[in-house]
Amino acid sequence: MRRQQGFSYLIVMFLVATLTLASVRALQITLVNEQREREAELLLTGMAYRNAIRSYYFNLSGTAKELPKDMDVLLADGRGQRKVPHLRKRFRDPMTTGAWEEIKDDDGFLVGVVSRSGKAPIKKDGFPPELAHFVQAQTYRDWKFIFKPE
Repeated sequence: MRRQQGFSYLIVMFLVATLTLASVRALQITLVNEQREREAELLLTGMAYRNAIRSYYFNLSGTAKELPKDMDVLLADGRGQRKVPHLRKRFRDPMTTGAWEEIKDDDGFLVGVVSRSGKAPIKKDGFPPELAHFVQAQTYRDWKFIFKPE
């Protein structure tokens, strides 16, 4: 009877260790899935900014083609007779939940946006042709959503 007392304790310790390992693994999977979701949102909102800059540039309201000075004019382009929204709202950077960093050209015009996150991306390939350069990215800061007029 004395010998069997340690056996129950050993089984309980084994079960606790197994549950702990399963919980840690489930947490890791959840964190990776969350990063993948934020990554997909980063691609969508980054492209929305890029497309808004392109839309602003090609807005044919009788004025010469020009790039925006800042993000505010993307929300309400007042160059024509009526205000045109090229972007529905200001989006937050999904990776940092803060503001996007603006990318400006040498003349101070807005040409794109980039995340402020220094984390390494999970996605390494399968990008649309206009974002093919993202394959070489080491961090999300290398994912630059830029519109360059020809």
